Amino acid sequence: MIENNIAALSSYAGDIDGLISLISVIVGFWFFLAQGVFFWFIFKFRAKSGVKAQYITGELKSHKKWVTIPHFLVLGFDIIILVFAIRVWVHVKQTLPEPDSIIEVTGQQWAWSFNHPGPDGELGTDDDIATVDELHVEVDKTYHFILGATDVLHSFSVPVFRLKQDAIPGREITGWFEATETGTFDIQCAEMCGIGHGVMFGRIIVESAEDHASWVASN
Repeated sequence: MIENNIAALSSYAGDIDGLISLISVIVGFWFFLAQGVFFWFIFKFRAKSGVKAQYITGELKSHKKWVTIPHFLVLGFDIIILVFAIRVWVHVKQTLPEPDSIIEVTGQQWAWSFNHPGPDGELGTDDDIATVDELHVEVDKTYHFILGATDVLHSFSVPVFRLKQDAIPGREITGWFEATETGTFDIQCAEMCGIGHGVMFGRIIVESAEDHASWVASN
């Protein structure tokens, strides 16, 4: 059974959720503030009997401040967002921790193929375990995945991990994740890849050390 796909169940999922929350708060603050000022202007300067409308060029300092001050404040908050975004990007996309295991992930129209290490723990040997649309990993272990595509552009997405990485034909891309809870969760293709895109989904099964060892031994 596929479990809750909203939960944050990788070691870096909280970092990504925190960044999204930060952006939402900052953007939401400026949105509601701007709307409040806008409606205040509408009511304050609405048409009144005997009062002639003024033509404002925006050249006076008292007028310019309504543009320049918010402009620099927004730029300041943009820098804050940029700093936090770069920190998360470097941690998730550019810093590869030492792997406990390596797996291969291949996108094709319209399925995901996975290659797991066999009992010897090494990828690329005779005892490798190949599966389609079903990836088995062990909880609390760091995995590197080598991602590729055989035909068109795909995107390897595991919502509970907050993981999304494009798979590009002719390229091998290395990423990583560490699952923090056991369970069965969705794997999606998050890139339009043809008429069967809507049925290109799989599942990732995060197992305890004992269950994972048993699965490896049984295959």
